[in-house]
Amino acid sequence: MEHAYPQDLVPFLRERWDDKVAAPLPAPAVLEDLVSSCYQASLLCEEERPVRFRVILCDPDRLPLREGPPSGLHRLDFPESRPFNVHELRRISPAANYYRSLIGIEPDGERGLRIWGLVHSGPRWLRADQGGRDTPPPLPPVLIVRVSGPGRISMDCGSAVVAKLDGGELSDSKLDVYASRWLPDTFAPVRAELAEIHLEARKLAQEKSGETWAPMDNDITRIIGQHTVKRIVSAIRNSHHGGTLIIIPPDLADDILEDRFVTLKYKLAEGEPRRRFRTLIVKVMNALAESHGRDGAPSGKEVGWRAYEASNEEKLSDLDEAIFEVAHLIAGLAAVDGAVVMTQRFEVLGFGGEISGELPGVKTVSKALDVEGNKTVEEPTEDFGTRHRSAYRLCNDLRDVITVVVSQDSNVRFVKYKDGAVTYWDQA
Repeated sequence: MEHAYPQDLVPFLRERWDDKVAAPLPAPAVLEDLVSSCYQASLLCEEERPVRFRVILCDPDRLPLREGPPSGLHRLDFPESRPFNVHELRRISPAANYYRSLIGIEPDGERGLRIWGLVHSGPRWLRADQGGRDTPPPLPPVLIVRVSGPGRISMDCGSAVVAKLDGGELSDSKLDVYASRWLPDTFAPVRAELAEIHLEARKLAQEKSGETWAPMDNDITRIIGQHTVKRIVSAIRNSHHGGTLIIIPPDLADDILEDRFVTLKYKLAEGEPRRRFRTLIVKVMNALAESHGRDGAPSGKEVGWRAYEASNEEKLSDLDEAIFEVAHLIAGLAAVDGAVVMTQRFEVLGFGGEISGELPGVKTVSKALDVEGNKTVEEPTEDFGTRHRSAYRLCNDLRDVITVVVSQDSNVRFVKYKDGAVTYWDQA
């Protein structure tokens, strides 16, 4: 296998950079210095902390002077620019928290790249990966370099990935399982059930008090469910402990609770508490439809995710926070050794689950190269750890199950039986 290095990333980026919609890139020599310095800094530590940071390449005047998070960018200029090099990046990185700030740089004639200050963005830019309904502040279409770990560099145009170097491999795409068709299709029957529950609540409100609720876009359940799974996975990743989430069809619940296929050390009692996530989703649908019906929504116009995203109603904000807390609760359960098991109805059955060692072994799995798993490469399972191999065995035996495995190094892998083989997707 040939590995790629920083000098390979520069031409790879230039081939894919669109000057018509983005700010022009600097001269090749300047760009090479930028990538090389970021790569070398990624291999260092600052007082035993890994060096992680984001860099934004632009003139500071391009950024607003009187704005800031959560909806804008807060620019902090230095009176005098500082040199851009590996050791300066190492020293300044703790002040430029990867999740909340960027290091501002620009070319300065013969002196090369210089650090002109910091840009505070807040954490909303992570919404695409971590879920939530808060709108992130817009980033200008300039080069942003993200160093997220040793040798892991992403070159973005604003918030869009253009090129990246990760594990010695070059890529110009972000494999996002949440953008697939197969994942939401798995939950389609459950979304239909939620729509029916909401419809009954609507009829009851009409009969009891004569209320007219706005029609609901039932796709909101897909988006809320997707954002919540993102929040769960993100919280597990941030724990750096790793964990496994097993999502099963509802008709398998009794088998799991009777210790078939998976033995749950900690089972949760039957009742409303373990169905809280599902209940909250229905409450969001009801509150949103009631609110827009009360406010006189245009006749026949459906309300959905965009309305939920834009709403400032206290009731909806409280429900959103409640969903956020359920996500963190589930992520916390994953900190115990063993898997968390929940149904596609978002009902948590228990945690500390041990996948049966009596399930038949799997010698090879397919690695998905696209979100639908239409393009794959076969890999031997002996190259993977125990946590992954047990997930492969389970998905090979129960072919409607989805397993999400988060490694201690924060890598996220979705596993599902597809097209005659156990298939996995490495979520970016």
